Amino acid sequence: MPRFFKRLFKFPQMDFEMAIWEMMSLIIAPKKVFRSIYYHKQTSKTYHRPDPSFTYLLSAFQLLTSLAWGFAYASSFASILKITLVFIFVHFLLSSLLISTLNFFLIKYLLGPNSKIIPGRRRGLYDLSANDGEGKEELEFGYCWDVAIRAFVPVWVFLYVVQFLCMPLVGTDHWVSLALSNTLYLAALIYYFIITFLGYNALPFLHHTELLLAPIAVTVILWFVSLFGLNLSKHLAPIFLSGVALRK
Repeated sequence: MPRFFKRLFKFPQMDFEMAIWEMMSLIIAPKKVFRSIYYHKQTSKTYHRPDPSFTYLLSAFQLLTSLAWGFAYASSFASILKITLVFIFVHFLLSSLLISTLNFFLIKYLLGPNSKIIPGRRRGLYDLSANDGEGKEELEFGYCWDVAIRAFVPVWVFLYVVQFLCMPLVGTDHWVSLALSNTLYLAALIYYFIITFLGYNALPFLHHTELLLAPIAVTVILWFVSLFGLNLSKHLAPIFLSGVALRK
């Protein structure tokens, strides 16, 4: 059984203080979060951190935001309960699981040391290969999960917290509202791709990780196109993706 699941209910062993620091740093200085990977690898011989504290903490924050969205827009208590379950288990946990699974196979296949699709090698953000034997290292699924849930933090901040506070403004029919709304989505996605890049770029045995930044260009183009009439908050706000009846 993976150590992550063994520690799932061992709360005294969880480092919530570290998890809080990481969440703050992911917005202010995300590179610092992955800089500590070097020291973690030296002491534990793995890049994955089998500590569920970050998952629990972000789930708790999702709970709070789901209640805020629910009490503000849901039509019944049952709807609030459904919003809570969807926000935590679908928007956060399931989406992170799917993305980490996809990244595990695609990045390992395309950017791994044995890739024949995109040849070439590089030493990563920190040169760990000199000490650890680069050829023997493989991408861990647990590490893909670590990156996915940390990349979700800016999505939570911009689309679940800031967007909720700005809904009376971004939900109107004015162009300024549309621009503000779509810029929130732009910021969330750019942060998401940057954190994903930093996470995998910290691994010395992956190469051409700069390709993970390519979606940013596509995102900027789509953002510019959306400014001509598509208000994303009116269609993609988390409350609209929860499948519940809203208060009229």
